[in-house]
Order: sequence, then C-alpha cells, then structure tokens
Amino acid sequence: MSTVPLLLLLVVASAGAGDGAAPASNARPCASPAASAYPFCNATLPFPARARALVSLLTLDEKIAQLSNTAAGAPRLGVPPFEWWSESLHGVCDNGPGVNFSSGPVRSATIFPQVILSAAAFNRSLWRAAARAIAVEARAMHNAGQAGLTFWAPNINVFRDPRWGRGQETPGEDPAVVSAYSVEYVKGFQGDYGEEGRMMLSACCKHYIAYDLEKWRGFTRYTFNAKVNAQDMEDTYQPPFKSCIQEGRASCLMCSYNQVNGVPACARKDILQRARDEWGFQGYITSDCDAVAIIHENQTYTASDEDSIAVVLKAGMDINCGSFLIRHTKSAIEKGKVQEEDINHALFNLFSVQLRLGFFDKTNENQWFTQLGPNNVCTTEHRELAAEAVRQGTVLLKNDNGFLPLKRSEVGHIALIGPAANDPYILGGDYTGVPCHSTTFVKGMQAYVPKTTFAAGCKDVPCNSTDGFGEAIEAAKRADVVVLIAGLNLTEETEDHDRVSLLLPGRQMDLIHTVASVTKKPVVLVLMGGGPVDVSFAKHDPRIASILWIGYPGEVGGNVLPEILFGKYNPGGKLPITWYPESFTAVPMDDMNMRADASRGYPGRTYRFYTGDVVYGFGYGLSYSKYSYSILQAPKKISLSRSSVPDLISRKPAYTRRDGVDYVQVEDIASCEALQFPVHISVSNDGAMDGSHPVLLFASSKPSFPGSPIKQLVGFERVHTAAGRSTDVEITVDPCKLMSFANTEGTRVLFLGTHVLMVGDEEHELLIEA
Repeated sequence: MSTVPLLLLLVVASAGAGDGAAPASNARPCASPAASAYPFCNATLPFPARARALVSLLTLDEKIAQLSNTAAGAPRLGVPPFEWWSESLHGVCDNGPGVNFSSGPVRSATIFPQVILSAAAFNRSLWRAAARAIAVEARAMHNAGQAGLTFWAPNINVFRDPRWGRGQETPGEDPAVVSAYSVEYVKGFQGDYGEEGRMMLSACCKHYIAYDLEKWRGFTRYTFNAKVNAQDMEDTYQPPFKSCIQEGRASCLMCSYNQVNGVPACARKDILQRARDEWGFQGYITSDCDAVAIIHENQTYTASDEDSIAVVLKAGMDINCGSFLIRHTKSAIEKGKVQEEDINHALFNLFSVQLRLGFFDKTNENQWFTQLGPNNVCTTEHRELAAEAVRQGTVLLKNDNGFLPLKRSEVGHIALIGPAANDPYILGGDYTGVPCHSTTFVKGMQAYVPKTTFAAGCKDVPCNSTDGFGEAIEAAKRADVVVLIAGLNLTEETEDHDRVSLLLPGRQMDLIHTVASVTKKPVVLVLMGGGPVDVSFAKHDPRIASILWIGYPGEVGGNVLPEILFGKYNPGGKLPITWYPESFTAVPMDDMNMRADASRGYPGRTYRFYTGDVVYGFGYGLSYSKYSYSILQAPKKISLSRSSVPDLISRKPAYTRRDGVDYVQVEDIASCEALQFPVHISVSNDGAMDGSHPVLLFASSKPSFPGSPIKQLVGFERVHTAAGRSTDVEITVDPCKLMSFANTEGTRVLFLGTHVLMVGDEEHELLIEA
C-alpha cells in the first residue's frame, strides 16, 4: 500500500508547451515534403522495416558516423545529429553532453534524493512516481532543445561492498530490491504507449555486469577483472538486469568497463546476447565511456584497436560512448576484421529505438508529452514528491527514551553543528544537476526555530583540523538542543573514488565527542552519505540520544529534516544496505564472492551471506511508534505437483538429492505462477503517532545448508497505520524467484522441505514438497 497521495502519483499529462521554437537539432527528420519519398518516413510500415530501410540508404562513412554517442546524422537524407548521452539518475543532470542548463529557457531541474535514500522507503509506487516526474522534466527539456531522448539511468549494480564510491547511486545490496526498483524506474521513465513499443523516453540499465569497484589499492574500474563464479552471477549480479529487461522492458543496456572472468564486459557475447535471446531485450547496447578504447590500450586484451572494435561489435555492442569507433572502424573494415553487416546490425538496433521514441514522426503532436515545456519543470508537485521521498526514506537508527520528536514549545534555541549543515552542494550526491531551489538544513530549521545558530566545527567534511571546535562548543553550550550533521560527501565517495575506511572522516568523531560533552541535553546526530558508516561509538554513547540517516536528500533536504525532528512526520525508512564495522575493511574489495568461507576467514557479503558483526543490519529502522506484526494467513504446505498437469517435471527427475538435501531445479518447474501465494499480515501501531513504514517479509530454509542464504527478502509493502490501530497488508510471494537460490553450477534451485517466513518477530513455517 502506498502512502504517497494520489495527486503525487499522477503526473499532469497536458500543461503548457515549450516557450519559443525548438532549436534546429529538434527538427523532425520526416517533416519535410522531400522526406516523404523515403521508406523510413513511411508511418504505415512497421518500425523494423523502417529501420532496415534507413540503414540501407546510408553510405559506409555515414554508418560509421552513427557509432558514437554524438551521432553525426545524415544531412543528405535530412537526418539531424543525435546525442545519445543524457543523464537522469535522480533528476535531470548535466553529467553528459545531452543536457544543457546554460542556455535556453530551462536553467534547473528538480533534484530528488539520491537513489540509496529513495530505496530506503521500500515503496514501489513512490519509485515509479519519482521516475515519471523526472521523465516529465527530461522530456520538457528535450522539447526545449536542452536534453536528449535517451538517458543513461538507472544504476542497478548491487551495492556489494560498503566502500564502493557509487553505491549511493544504487537501490542497495539486495538483488530483489534492486530488481524491483529497476522495474519501477524504467516503467515510470519510459512510459508504455502500446503501439510497437513506443516510448516517451529511453532508460538504460547500467552497468552490465559485476561492476562495483572504482579505485581501491592497485585496482581501478578500467582494468579490474571481476572473477565471478556461476553461483553468484545467477543469484546476485544478474537478477537486477534480468528484471530490468524482462519486466521493465528497458530499451538500453550499458556494458561496463571491467572484465568478467578475463573478458571485457563489452566483449562478452554470451552475456550481451543472453539479454536478447533469453530475456527478450529490444533496444540498443552502449559502452560505458571509452570502454572500447581501454580494451587494447589499458587491458591489453586485444592486439590492436581494430581487434577491439571487431570483438565488441560481434559481441553485440551497438554504440560507443566516445569517438573510438568513429576513428578506427574504417580501418577495421579495410583490414577485414569487421564486416559492414556487423555495423548494420548495430544501426538497426539504434534506429529502432529512435523510431519508438517518435524521432522520425512527421509531426510532434501525436503524444501529450510532446507538448511539455519549461512550465513542467521545477513544479510544486515535483518538489513535494521529492520531499515525500526524503520523508519516507530517512532512517531513525537510535532514539533513546523517546528523545525525538522534539517539542517546539520546549526548544527556543537550537544549534546546528557541522560543515554540511549550511552547504547546499552536499545535498544531492553524485550525478546531481542544477537544483530548482536548494534548502540547507540551517535555512529549513530557521522556519521552525527562528533562533537557530550554525557553527561549522570543521571547515569541510574531511575535517582534518580542530580549528573550528571552539566556535562549535560555544554554540552548543548556549542552545537548548544540539543537532550535529556529520557523515560523508563527494570528497569521500563518488565515481572513480572508493573509500578506504568506514569510520567518519578526519576529526568528525572528535567533534561529536567534544560537543556532546558540553550540551545541556543529549545531542541528535544526523548522518549524511550513501555508504554505511561505523558509528558504534555513537550507538552506545548515552550522550547521543538519537541518530538519523538522511543520505543525500536532494534539494528539499533542509525542509524535511525539521519536519522529522519535530514530529510533523514520523520516520519509517529501513536501511537498504548492511552497516558493517570498520573491521570489514580487512576484506579485500576485489573479492567478488558473496558467500562466506570460514576456511580462509572470509565473512561473506550482504545480509544474505555475511556472518560477522554489524553496526546496523539490512532492513533496520525505528519509528516514533512501535509496530508489531501478526501473520493472519499463509499456507502451511505447498505441493509442487499442483504446478503441472500431469507431470511436475518434463525433462529431468523431480528433484535431486545431494548431501541429504532435496531440491528442485526452478527451470524444471512447469508453472511457477501456480506456486505464488499470498501472505496476509496484520500491522499494529502500538504508539501514539500515526506512521508509515515498510513491512519486510523474509524467508529462510530450515535447516540451512551450504550455499543457501541466511535469509532473503521475499516481499515488501509500505503501509500507513494510524496510532492505536491496525492495518492488514497482503504480500504475494513467488517461491521460484525469491525463495530459490543458485547452486554451485549456477542453476537456480528451490529447496524441498521446511521454510520459515519471518516478519518482525513473527515466524510461520511452510513446507514445500514435490
């Protein structure tokens, strides 16, 4: 059940057209009378026929000129240039050349919370609504000539290691959550307009695959060889991309820089073609930027530049971010390493996507979104939706003796301490564009408590000096309540920069201890950043009453924080990633294995397999209310025989016995849909405050056996429950998809025997039998 108001789930589908005429680059290729003679402009033909017709009309040089993100077009055919690289991770941003805020009527766009914070809301409808709002602004900017039609988001790599600088861009560590987010983002962003797969915009699932290291010790993302076993590939690294394609119907895949078991990702024909052959992918595959150039120059995988081009085109990559293919493809053809047909396949995929986007439509009036313009950017509705995402995602980690929420009548003077408290640039995190209107924490707090004092304490987030401690101490002594803003920013974690420690940067911990020792009351600690932080010291310090994690909250973060602190909103977010202790940094970041291995002292990764201590676990999060759960209805037994008539398995024995364990290979279950079952849960709000929070349903096998997850998330729903009342929620479980796991051969299996469903402290046993 969504707690987003219906108004926010619907994006206005009309509103004002763009101000002024669109630039020439937005001209319709098929709008001129002369173009009507070309078959690719014949709207009565299906898209594939039109795409093949356009390819057939191009000269070899014109074809090669299409193989860059900045495609040159074909002027003699009236086809204008096309920029494939625009970005929209959590709002339209100008990381790529396709988005321009510096000229034109649109000078900013709504900055939503960084993805990791929105993920903590565990709310599918919120995710889709935010993606749709971003798409409206992106399409409005395109119509104004300031953005492209193809955007390279979402980032759906699993947040495998807490040090990863780009983990903030992802929905967290759980493949099921990342998969669900990818589906909602793509559906919300692309839209679904039926006829031949028409789209409002194109979304891109990246980075395919096993990419989650930037720069750590001697390893860099450009040359790193991710050694991934078949088991982990099947049940950790691959599922988000499979869902993004199969369920989300994404129109783009981006292959990553790294190698996968010794072969560059963009050259892995088996992996790239799996998306088309097994998952039904219909779209284009782009390289990450300069990922083809590095195959020979940095990875020395090929003997020449021409060999690099040959290996990626034959593997199924369609376009290169960068100019490498523009510069070297002609030579590759002359040397016989690439055939023109290889280019034709790539161009067919590219033009097919452009056709689905309406790029070759004769008129721009066929769809409502072609009328969007500057008035549809930075709207009140989008800002409120961004605020709702912050409210629902913020996680309350500690709240001793109900210290929060604060009472406005009792707080006449509040001090905000920490360099991030008055810094608007820290709010967005990675891949942030130009915000419509950023509200700092200081400015937002002043609307609640006019007497708000700010002291930086440290000159910046790295906090390598105690020079500002004196000012912070004096501010803390005078205030009724002190809120410390600590944590990370892009100097600590970002693209091309991983962390080496999980502790707070520099002298931040010292600042917190110093301030907490002089205040009238215990302090509130607010943590920023995408990656987990080892704040064990604060967790156990009675002088720190409450801890909130607010991630990178986007442009409205300053407005929402006081709402939460003073109880206008009851926090209910849950952590989408395990918060590990500093000792985890002894684990090599380049070790891609997910499962623990006691023989070499390897603790495993993520809540599904990690066997060590945690600071805060995946799915942890408090509220100003206390919730309790009761499983009202769930099956006690499921018989696989009901999924097939007359036989359960058509090709293999019903189950295999190994080490005393019985299991069924999921691929041999005739009808997984028939096995899906509902779990009815009653949620009681035992507190005095209405609240919204995610209900997380986990499952584990009993007994566990080697290679099986400790537990895994099998369903989640966000519910709103009034104080002193209860709410019933239904979660549908797909055993084939979410209760199975991969064996060592990479085959997904479903354990036959007892499984335990868990929600809160409530447990329910379920027997699965053949």
